[in-house]
Amino acid sequence: MEAYEKVLAARAKGRATGLDFINNIFSDFIEFHGDRRFSDDKAIVAGLATLNDMPVTVIAHEKGHDTKDKVARNFGSAHPEGYRKALRLMKQAEKFHRPIICFIDTTGAYCGLGAEERGQGQAIAENLMEMMTLKTPIISVLIGEGGSGGALALAVADEVWMLENSVYSVISPEGCASILWKDPAKTWEAAECLKLTADDLFGLNVIEKIIPEQKDDFDKTYNILKTELYTTFKKNMSLPTDELTQNRYMRFRKMGVSE
Repeated sequence: MEAYEKVLAARAKGRATGLDFINNIFSDFIEFHGDRRFSDDKAIVAGLATLNDMPVTVIAHEKGHDTKDKVARNFGSAHPEGYRKALRLMKQAEKFHRPIICFIDTTGAYCGLGAEERGQGQAIAENLMEMMTLKTPIISVLIGEGGSGGALALAVADEVWMLENSVYSVISPEGCASILWKDPAKTWEAAECLKLTADDLFGLNVIEKIIPEQKDDFDKTYNILKTELYTTFKKNMSLPTDELTQNRYMRFRKMGVSE
């Protein structure tokens, strides 16, 4: 598929959302609510779960399925309280040394007036800073759209994986075409230039793994992801915390360096 076809696939109606992944990969999920500062943001679902025999913390963007649910969840575009809720759960996971899984699927953080007044930029920046030094393993998985800082706020991880039909970019192809060329007809070209597909980003060493999608049997995708998560967490849980955080730091420091 061409790059923009991957974008359309990532946005496709009926595509599995964060809650679908949580319900099909984990057991005993208990959702936590609220950031303890302002409110509960339904665009971010977070809580405790079990991965095989391992207690974990799970955080996910949730776009919703039907119109009513999508509106209630703001189409997966989180407010600052959503990112603060996520960080609250991450700090709790660090305290009890539980691994953290983040499922990312958002066009970007919500940029409305209220979100800006409540510190959207600060909330995202705080997540970036705190996740870099969390003393527990973190894996982030792009399951649909990964847009701008709204995606990056859950993607400072030991490893970042992508489903084969997901995308990850600083801006949407439509936004890029509008800014650079002021021409919506350039959207397909913009998508190619942005290098936003899983194959592109794997080649650039921005992500570590591509998870294949089984179009006619998505249960296979869930099972592959479940096995990969469990195996990787078992490995990373055995690392000394200083080595774990140093590896995470160096993962980002090496990006963009030409040899």
